Amino acid sequence: MEKGPFSVEWLAQSSRGGARELPGSPLQTPPSVPADSPREREAAERPGHGAVSGGAAPGRPRTKFSAAQLQELERSFREQRYIGAGEKRRLAAVLNLSQSQIKTWFQNRRMKFKRQTQDAR
Repeated sequence: MEKGPFSVEWLAQSSRGGARELPGSPLQTPPSVPADSPREREAAERPGHGAVSGGAAPGRPRTKFSAAQLQELERSFREQRYIGAGEKRRLAAVLNLSQSQIKTWFQNRRMKFKRQTQDAR
């Protein structure tokens, strides 16, 4: 049987790391980042960002909304459960939050509302 690209033998060899490129192809698989690279050392040094961390995904820390921000968000939610682009921009500017924080707050608030209405039944 021929050992051309995508033959059983070629695929088996490539899954073991033996074949790095298609025959006749100028492109190669980029080398992997060494284990002692600065990026990996930095990630290992930061608490909560290791491969085995049990917490949330790394990224922005949890936002603590002020009472005034929550009051305005709740007022807007009572008027309309789904926020439009214009209202999202307005709220973000007024409350000094990002549009993605506003969007996420509305998503979470809708889920809270859904749980509350299901529990009431």
